[in-house]
Amino acid sequence: MALADPAGCAKGSEDSSPFPDIIELNVGGQVYITRHPTLVSVPGSLLWEMFTQKNVCSLARDSKGRFFVDRDGFLFRYILDYMRDQQLVLPEHFPERGRLQREAEYFVLPELVKLLAPKLSEQNSLGDDPCQSDPEELSPSADAARSLSSAAAAALPSAASGGAGAEGRRAGFITIGYRGSYTLGRDSQTDAKFRRVARIMVCGKTSLAKEVFGDTLNESRDPDRPPERYTSRYYLKFTFLEQAFDKLADAGFHMVACNSTGTCAFAHEQTDDRIWTSYTEYVFYRE
Repeated sequence: MALADPAGCAKGSEDSSPFPDIIELNVGGQVYITRHPTLVSVPGSLLWEMFTQKNVCSLARDSKGRFFVDRDGFLFRYILDYMRDQQLVLPEHFPERGRLQREAEYFVLPELVKLLAPKLSEQNSLGDDPCQSDPEELSPSADAARSLSSAAAAALPSAASGGAGAEGRRAGFITIGYRGSYTLGRDSQTDAKFRRVARIMVCGKTSLAKEVFGDTLNESRDPDRPPERYTSRYYLKFTFLEQAFDKLADAGFHMVACNSTGTCAFAHEQTDDRIWTSYTEYVFYRE
């Protein structure tokens, strides 16, 4: 593994670098492999400061000897892309532009900060920028419309909440699905033995899913999904259905439908016990 030798922590000579050409980084739990010239390609940046010093021992490392940076591991890939050629290329409708700008400020990349800042034309309207965030998020008229709709919602009594306004809550569906298995013995009257749910899937509009489940929502399988688009690739970081139901109930959702299928996957020859696999979906709706 091409890492700087932890044992070789003595200061390097003035003419040689103590860092290898290939460097492994652990950024917030995400592992990146890149070249040393890439990390020092922007003079004055934080990475330049880290990887041009002579005392390697001053840099934090993880348990496997990789250089450790305690920042957002997902967003760092855009930082690293920028370090390679000083160009910004983001997915269409990138939803985390503000957070990426904060990361650029932390890594002391002023040109990247400028590229991420919203661009205004002479008429104080948003300019044409292929890397802009969702126009609805940045449009002043959209903000005003949201404020008016929130005020109207607060003024109207809500029968479901005893007269309290449902400010900021939008109608929509969220579907919870999971695959499981259970064992059913020869006597069908006995209780089935259920196994632990492996993963709870979430299907619905991205903005609603993030509102309801917050930090317990794992977005790694669809990280760049725009907030107003639908996804079926999110899943929860816990495996207890009751937790998911509680969060949905707290957010004002109620169950409107459910569906389940079961298939016999295995039959034990001696005991006649049958192992069934199942897929179950629960559909929740908020008015």
